[in-house]
Amino acid sequence: MGDRANIVVVRDHGPHELYRTGWAVGLDLDLLDGPAAVLAMLPELRRDGWWLDDDTAQGGILLDLGRQVLLFFAWEGPSTELRHRTATFELIRAAWPGWEVRWLYDGAAELRGYVGLEPEYVRCRDSALAVAPFLAPGDEDLAGPDPGGVLVTVGDRHCHVASDSFDHPVREGISLLDRLADAPGHQVCRLHVNAGLHLDPERRRLGWWSLPNSPQAYGTPELWPGWTVRFWQDDWQRHVRAAGGRFSPTPFDPGADARAAVLAEAGERRGRRARHRQAR
Repeated sequence: MGDRANIVVVRDHGPHELYRTGWAVGLDLDLLDGPAAVLAMLPELRRDGWWLDDDTAQGGILLDLGRQVLLFFAWEGPSTELRHRTATFELIRAAWPGWEVRWLYDGAAELRGYVGLEPEYVRCRDSALAVAPFLAPGDEDLAGPDPGGVLVTVGDRHCHVASDSFDHPVREGISLLDRLADAPGHQVCRLHVNAGLHLDPERRRLGWWSLPNSPQAYGTPELWPGWTVRFWQDDWQRHVRAAGGRFSPTPFDPGADARAAVLAEAGERRGRRARHRQAR
């Protein structure tokens, strides 16, 4: 399928313009060069009126030039990493002075909603749920400083980590509780996961969060009838407080060190694109 993204431009006059990229990874890094750089990319992109849906849109950008609003989302990149998210947003806002910069948790549907189109058009309600496997401590997928993963805690007693290459476990609804009975346990999660879910079965309450966008994010209460569902958006620290010590990510510097890392990654990306243009 490849990674793809929609770019939507809203100008002062006329209908919105819809473009499609053949890439989505690094979309957030491209924003670090400001609005002029994004607009300069448009002539090279496809413009065929095709809206990518929840399954195929791995990223998206909307520029409202009149109101100076920037909306975006991504599945991958520093904006979806615990160590680098704050720094990425700081750098983007610095490159877009005077603009409102906002993340779209519901992805492609929110792009369409902003321009007055029906969000349901990009829903994939008949798609089979991609159930995330739970990973044992020491699994190679959890290695490295930014392994990703989805942390699931149950009260202050149980701690599990699922792969983040599938649907967020909150989308499984109450059936998730049965799967947790056989899931590998972790004593404490110190990983820099990029999503999480905290369950309180006795009170039938849950809170969940995600740094990548999560399609149909605001529809999760329908999947948990009888439960109180709170969407914490990207506030992972609420999970830390709720988990009773089971979630304690390794400390990191969200400031200068993180900004330097993001800028270095952006510089490498510019270099690769420049070399690609020269080779054509």
